[in-house]
Amino acid sequence: MDFSFSAPAAPTPLEYFQTLVQDEESLSLLEAAASIAQDIDPQLDLHVVLDEVDLLAAKLQRRIPADSPDLQKLLALNHFFYRELNFAGNINNYYDPQNSYIHAVLRTRRGIPISLAVLWLELAERIRLSAAGLGFPGHFMIKVSLEAGQVVLDPMTGQSLTREDLMDRLGGAHMQLLGTEEEVPMGLFLQPASPYEVLERMLRNLREIYASRSQHERELAVINRLLVLLPESWSDYRERAQVLLQLGQIDGALSDFETYLQAARDASDAEAVRAQIAKLQTKS
Repeated sequence: MDFSFSAPAAPTPLEYFQTLVQDEESLSLLEAAASIAQDIDPQLDLHVVLDEVDLLAAKLQRRIPADSPDLQKLLALNHFFYRELNFAGNINNYYDPQNSYIHAVLRTRRGIPISLAVLWLELAERIRLSAAGLGFPGHFMIKVSLEAGQVVLDPMTGQSLTREDLMDRLGGAHMQLLGTEEEVPMGLFLQPASPYEVLERMLRNLREIYASRSQHERELAVINRLLVLLPESWSDYRERAQVLLQLGQIDGALSDFETYLQAARDASDAEAVRAQIAKLQTKS
């Protein structure tokens, strides 16, 4: 009698991502962010990526006594990250998707604000420097808590920003976002971003890039991750349906349109979506 058992199938990149983000309180932001790149490289070994960050963190920790003041930790981290390791923004090719993939940012030392921030924040945590990401409109930021108060940094350069700098970066956008012409407290934009919010922003950045390039397969993979992360983000079902149509997957598109309508019956585009469903049903 044969009692041999076949090994369980390895999880797909999307299934693995789902296990990583099941619990927001315990998830590793670095690992979840790094795993996004498995859509373009399913064989990417995340352990290699995490080990590389571990080596950088150990090198930094050896330089900073555990009882160092927070300001000293901040200065040492910035010098290490921006001067020695030469991390910086990829100004010349800002919309390259590689800027959003953590393993690529580690290799090239170039990224965009949010990917650089994910790495910077991981190193800050390793040296017990209290810091958080900020979902600032148009440009992800970092907030550091020091004994003397809080400092906001630009992850592209490590430069600290004054209130006036932040107001200049906002311009009138913050009022448009909130639908008001009244002065909005700056503190509203300085709330720490949760791990889910960071991942969502990374994914939406990527989705916009792939949509602008009509790379529908890549765009679909990103939206699939968004819906794993935010299963009640109903508008993303509608958006995924449109991408599925571009790929000729009518049945999948119909299913997503119907899911959207069930949750958003009174949406402003509900009638248009119903009409699109009716048209597709004649083809399926």
